[in-house]
Amino acid sequence: QVQLVESGGGLVEAGGSLRLSCATSGSTISSRTVGWFRQAPGKAREFVAAIMKTWTVYTTYTKDSVRGRFTISRDDAKNTVYLQMNVLKPEDTAVYYCALQVGGRGSYLAETSYDYWGQGTQVTVSS
Repeated sequence: QVQLVESGGGLVEAGGSLRLSCATSGSTISSRTVGWFRQAPGKAREFVAAIMKTWTVYTTYTKDSVRGRFTISRDDAKNTVYLQMNVLKPEDTAVYYCALQVGGRGSYLAETSYDYWGQGTQVTVSS
């Protein structure tokens, strides 16, 4: 059974930092795309970042509004993906989810391209 478990969320003041972790069990993340999405209260879930590996090359994609502040990375040996979030803003407040693409089809931007999801971790940024 594939499981993704997010951790690292919490309450932080604006300008602060958090590092989210997504630990995967039951499936290897090696050569697969892992994404981070978030859902703010009253809003649809949205893409934040994704990381994929083709042969030995890692490629990352980041939502425009967080580029330069958020960094996605992965440790395949630990089967874990990270989201380093710096200079946090109140508008970053949301539940953050990680997701694993096993089928290898579809855009990294689309929720429907991912096969497994974590339960989410709350990030709250106070002003």
